[in-house]
Formats: sequence, structure tokens, C-alpha cells
Amino acid sequence: MVFKGRYTAQVDEPIVVFLIGARINKLLRFRKWWWVAMAMPRMMRKLTEVPELGLLHSESFSRGRTTLMVQYWRSFADLERFARDKDLPHLEPWRRLNKQMRESDEIGFYHETYTIQPGQVEAIYGNMPMFGLATATKHVEVAAGGESARQRLGARASA
Repeated sequence: MVFKGRYTAQVDEPIVVFLIGARINKLLRFRKWWWVAMAMPRMMRKLTEVPELGLLHSESFSRGRTTLMVQYWRSFADLERFARDKDLPHLEPWRRLNKQMRESDEIGFYHETYTIQPGQVEAIYGNMPMFGLATATKHVEVAAGGESARQRLGARASA
């Protein structure tokens, strides 16, 4: 459903934005990287089935050989707990991937983690379905969050 008009994301609590992805460096070495592509759906299934783990929302994108998943987490503690828990589906594939990357370069990996406080994020969505941060937090009309990026950020005018 497209929301006609301008909307923003209302962030009332701290939130963590986690970018994670991989790059296939050697397409023909399929057996070396395919298992990585198969590990992520298992992780996402678990996170979707157990909301108490702290994942609020995720979206995936790809460009050529590179994938990107944007994840919104309730807290860094939740993200870290998921990453380190031996009973959850992340730790073993992560260890295997690290070992493989030390031995060869068929696949590359990256992640970035951002902790965002209320008043330190700005988002605008015009004539869009619910998307991104607004899906993980609150999707509100722009008038409720301020008409300008500066207002939505809660920034003070500076010289």
C-alpha cells in the first residue's frame, strides 16, 4: 500500500541499524560461497519466529555480486546476544566464514553498526509504501515530525 504524501520515521527509543552483506568475488567457485547464501535465510527465519530476540525489521538488496541487508534492532545488546549465542543459527556459520576468508578470497563480507538516539535521525518517505526505519519504528505524517530535515533531526540553527 502506498501512503500518499510525506511521511517520516518517529524514533522514540534508541535503535540499532545494522548493515550486513557479502560480495561474491569468484562466481565460478560456487561450492565455496553457496553455503553462505543458504545460512542467512535460517538466521532470518529464527529472528522472525522469535521477536524477543530483538530484530524489529529487515530489508535486503543486491547489486551485481554484492548483497546488502539492512536490519533494525531494538538494542546493540540484542544484536550481540544473537551473534554470540551458540544455540542460535549465527555463531557457527560466522566461525566457518571467518576460517574460509583466512584461507581464500572467493567471498567477501562486511557489516556496519550504528546506534541511533531519538532526535538524531532524519527520514522522509514521499508517496511510498512503508519502508526502512519507518517500518521498524513509527510511520507518521511529516507534519507530526517537522517540515524540514533540520526540524526532524531536532537540530538547532547554526551559523
